[in-house]
Amino acid sequence: MTGARTIIGMSGGVDSSVAALRLRDAGEPVAGLFMSNWADDGSGDCRAEDDRRDAVAVCGRLGLPIHFRDFSREYWAGVFEHFIAEYAAGRTPNPDVLCNREVKFKHFLDAARELGAERIATGHYARVDRLDGRWRLLRALDRSKDQTYFLHQLGQLQLAATVFPLGDLPKTEVRRMAADAGLPTAAKKDSTGICFIGERDFREFLGRYLPAREGEIRTPDGLSLGRHQGVFFYTLGQREGLAIGGVRGRDAAPWYVVGKDVARNVLYVEQGIDNPWLMSTRLRSEAAHWIAGAPPAAAFGCTAQTRYRQNDEACTVRVGGDGRLDVVFQRPQRAVTPGQSLVLYAGDECLGGAVIESTDAPLETARMDAA
Repeated sequence: MTGARTIIGMSGGVDSSVAALRLRDAGEPVAGLFMSNWADDGSGDCRAEDDRRDAVAVCGRLGLPIHFRDFSREYWAGVFEHFIAEYAAGRTPNPDVLCNREVKFKHFLDAARELGAERIATGHYARVDRLDGRWRLLRALDRSKDQTYFLHQLGQLQLAATVFPLGDLPKTEVRRMAADAGLPTAAKKDSTGICFIGERDFREFLGRYLPAREGEIRTPDGLSLGRHQGVFFYTLGQREGLAIGGVRGRDAAPWYVVGKDVARNVLYVEQGIDNPWLMSTRLRSEAAHWIAGAPPAAAFGCTAQTRYRQNDEACTVRVGGDGRLDVVFQRPQRAVTPGQSLVLYAGDECLGGAVIESTDAPLETARMDAA
């Protein structure tokens, strides 16, 4: 038992540092907890030990106790195995969504309660309130930093026991508060990308778990343009890493990934950032998760994001008897990617979301028709 009512997840970054600072200054009985979610593989690319030292230093500066828990086994089973299986199927998963659901708001919450706390806090940019007896997940006031996209799998039990101290702050103010308080993370660079890959080469890392198999790069109309090192390494809309030079009879315009055929090991590409092969207006999802516990209606209008930091896109949603969603957008969408998350909003309120299963993009439609 710690005597702390709130346990804050200390990541070693500036956001969790200032979240802890705000809780302490508000008089909240608080303690920190550092989570180890990925076992060091000896590559030198994992920054977990540096983050641990920074978390300890911040808690020392703030006069807060800090605890440590190793969730690497839970992370492997709940997040990483799914990540690899999705790439093997030719989809592009979002491990941050699963990490929040399976680790940060599940095992971390359980650990906090074992320590005698009533609730947890994190440095996410989001807000929580309660209206008419129901907990709501709301966008952060700083929309450029809003992270509700990654939190859409939370439910009533988690939101009832969660606080987001940064939800009303712009990032510039967070940096200023950290500097004014003399926190050692004040100028620390924000982490980017997938946490367990770090700064290393993505292909090299993924190749450890999925055997790379060379195959053909071609256009949708059958023009062969070269060879790829493995379709798993590419995602829709990607431009980098294609190594396609000048093509006779074609403009000197960039090429983009427009489709993958995993069974035939073919990577499809075409020129133009908004070429028709990348566009879709409909998608079908896996069974949806609703933050309120149920959808607002069997059919309704709302806005959606199919990737992080995307602008709101108006759409209509129909909920099937199996919980899957059929979504139609008011205007065509670029590079909507199976395996990624569709997240739905009503104004600032995040309603929930689902994993994208398929779209009506031309190559996807042809693949479904052939199946």
